[in-house]
Amino acid sequence: QVQLVESGGGLVQAGGSLRLSCTASGGIFSTDSMGWFRQAPGKEREFVAAVTWRITWSVGTSYYADSVKGRFTISIDNAKNTVYLQMNSLKPEDTAVYYCAGARESWARTTKSYDYWGQGTQVTVSS
Repeated sequence: QVQLVESGGGLVQAGGSLRLSCTASGGIFSTDSMGWFRQAPGKEREFVAAVTWRITWSVGTSYYADSVKGRFTISIDNAKNTVYLQMNSLKPEDTAVYYCAGARESWARTTKSYDYWGQGTQVTVSS
């Protein structure tokens, strides 16, 4: 069973940066995709970014929602079982609770595709 714990959220001004971390117990290697989602008040949870394994867990390919492409970067430290989301050029519309998630399928993009979820971390971007 994979357990995920996020950290790194907070309050930042528009144009600023934050880095979210997600540490997995039970091993990232039992999943085929690790991703980030977010949910703003009154809105559905939406896909932000993910990395999927190809051939082995050491070879991953990242993919992003159009709304964050070029501003956010997902990365993984396998030795630390940690997934990061570097968020630059933040906008007020990026304000949401951000969730880390793990899926047992490749190229997962929908909430239904993900099997493991963290508790979420709040990101607030002020204008």
